[in-house]
Amino acid sequence: MTAPPDDCLARNEWICGAYLSTRRQILLDAVVQHLQLTFLSVLIGLLVALPLAVLARRRRWAAGPVLAVTTVLYTIPSLAMFSLLLPLYGLSADLVVAGLVLYSLTLLVRNILAGLRAVPEETRQAALGLGYGPLRLLLAVELPLALPAAMAGLRIATVSAVSLVTVGAIVGFGGLGNLIYAGMNTYFKAQVLTASVLCVLIAVAADLLLLGVQRLITPWSRAGRA
Repeated sequence: MTAPPDDCLARNEWICGAYLSTRRQILLDAVVQHLQLTFLSVLIGLLVALPLAVLARRRRWAAGPVLAVTTVLYTIPSLAMFSLLLPLYGLSADLVVAGLVLYSLTLLVRNILAGLRAVPEETRQAALGLGYGPLRLLLAVELPLALPAAMAGLRIATVSAVSLVTVGAIVGFGGLGNLIYAGMNTYFKAQVLTASVLCVLIAVAADLLLLGVQRLITPWSRAGRA
């Protein structure tokens, strides 16, 4: 009778310290790519969503089309989205970033717009009475008061992006998703579990970080609850 191998890699166990020690650089490279793709997609999504939300707030006729288009984009399956963007970006990291940007718009636009709409009208009128122009009103009054709702949308969009980055493995740019995809094809248990756990940890860490930033930049909201 043959004795079982002593190496957890040879036994293909789910939890294996040898995998962490022997694949450290591979895991680090995957985490870095995952973070880069997430950060770029959320940042670009925020830069696109902000003017769209402001337009929808200032021009009531624009609210319906903006919300409708961003909602439709969110309903497109990820594989179909990447296929539609493939002729524009090819098999590149830009393809994954572009897809994630489009997915983030629904969450970001809706929450920023909700925050802008929640600004009391009397506050806006008081600022206008003090001589605030449209741009100063937006930057000094509306956006600061809309921050709690906007940050809530940013947190959801970031966590969602961390998860969706893994789909980029189908084009070779999925961060930890590359390891999950390869591990599933070869039934490499330790790789699938480790990469999956790291995705969860990144999502939780990003959410907690943004929550801390939100509390730091909106001290009045904590005072109001107190």
